[in-house]
Amino acid sequence: MQTVIEGKAYVLGDNIDTDQIIPAEYLTYNPAIPAEYKMFGKFALCGVPPDQGGLPKGHVPFHGPDDEFIAPYTIIIGGKNFGCGSSREHAPIALASAGIVAVVAEFYARIFYRNSVNGGYLVPLETETRLCETICTGDQLRIDLTTHELHNLTTGDKWSLRPLGEVAPIIEAGGVFNYAEKVGMLKKA
Repeated sequence: MQTVIEGKAYVLGDNIDTDQIIPAEYLTYNPAIPAEYKMFGKFALCGVPPDQGGLPKGHVPFHGPDDEFIAPYTIIIGGKNFGCGSSREHAPIALASAGIVAVVAEFYARIFYRNSVNGGYLVPLETETRLCETICTGDQLRIDLTTHELHNLTTGDKWSLRPLGEVAPIIEAGGVFNYAEKVGMLKKA
């Protein structure tokens, strides 16, 4: 796991649910097939209502004009209850397929958080600060996982993040199955 994550922010608000992250009609794709995996990136966040995307300045498209599969963003800044709704594991897969490495939110729906960690798809970080009203879509950010800090390189602001705690080794290993192999809980295939 990289200890520093850098990239552009995409800002969302509260209660971004899994149907907004990847609508049900796109669950026919199989993430185990590379050509279909990238389709999850293409449709990531296409269910977010226009008044949510890119808060507080209104809707900003998640995908750039040059690439329909990979977004120009690396870090999502969310509000409260990120990943609520159904328990589909495809939600963190869709974000990872679109190029998202980390999500920073006030708190998560537990199943989204666990799916992100268990699959090794995303680094789900929590903050006590309401960043979705401070950071703007397109701001250049740096997350330092060793110091638990988020730096806005565009504005010079800095905030503390909650440490990953006991899930850090799972994320570092690339998911729960890789972690289980690493610590000898499973035999390597």
